[in-house]
Amino acid sequence: MGFKDALSIFKKSELVFLERVKESEKIYSFLFKKDQDLTWKPGQHGLFTITHKKIKNGTKPFTVSSTPNEGVVRITTKIGDNPSEFKQALLDLEPGMKISMSGPVGSFYVKEDSAALFIAADIGITPFRAMIKQIEEENRQNQVKLLYFNNENVHIYKEDFKNVDVDFITTKEQLLHEISAFAEKHKENGQYFVAGSKGAVNMVVEHLKSKNIAKRNIKKDVFVG
Repeated sequence: MGFKDALSIFKKSELVFLERVKESEKIYSFLFKKDQDLTWKPGQHGLFTITHKKIKNGTKPFTVSSTPNEGVVRITTKIGDNPSEFKQALLDLEPGMKISMSGPVGSFYVKEDSAALFIAADIGITPFRAMIKQIEEENRQNQVKLLYFNNENVHIYKEDFKNVDVDFITTKEQLLHEISAFAEKHKENGQYFVAGSKGAVNMVVEHLKSKNIAKRNIKKDVFVG
């Protein structure tokens, strides 16, 4: 954690729950009203704490999958048939209830107007929704391509990606092929962002290194579940 993150983590906001959106059979978004003075860089995450009931491990990190201009703090997560105490507490939220957020923290965001390849594995799509929204809102000139990998062919946020070059991918072979094509075209002039499970992120990073992409050009966001 960098110095700025160490300071940001002490900033706490109390967020009012607005609504729950079912994105797919097992993926839900939770929307909270944004405090007037709360802001973040799309791609960053916060530490969210359950406050309406006492549970063990009541604080978890979540990427904010919305932009500040949308007026809401949106987090999206996968919830199975036997949810953790934390995720069950999210499901139990009713409009008007509150949750606490510390942050934002993290450096997983676009800093330059250069070509960028966004590589999302499964629920790792969450930061890219916000990042793409920001690029559109600011009319930035980034040449962006999104590779969205899910081997079960479950791809959320499709309506949010109508104006971006996106490939919905279901096999590792296709994913690595598309990464290679972008790397061959842009090489060191591109930025490479990868988010998802540890295994997926490590696979992609190793592939990028094999294509002689420098470590400084690769940003990663590992989702720990």
